[in-house]
Amino acid sequence: MLSPEKLARINELANKKKTIGLSIEEAKEQTALRKEYLDVFRSSMKETIENVTVIDPEGTDVTPEKVKEARKGKFPN
Repeated sequence: MLSPEKLARINELANKKKTIGLSIEEAKEQTALRKEYLDVFRSSMKETIENVTVIDPEGTDVTPEKVKEARKGKFPN
């Protein structure tokens, strides 16, 4: 999870870009912070998807094979 300070800085830079624009250093900082945010988001989303089990109305496990394989690689039996 990204720290509240970094999230606040991302928002601050976004607002500044809309109003008065960013300096080159600030634009580089914004790019780095956005990349870090996206890396954390993607990692979290991947964790969530790998831990989901899909059950149909009859009670059968219909979790996609790709998810099952990812889970096996992470948690070997």
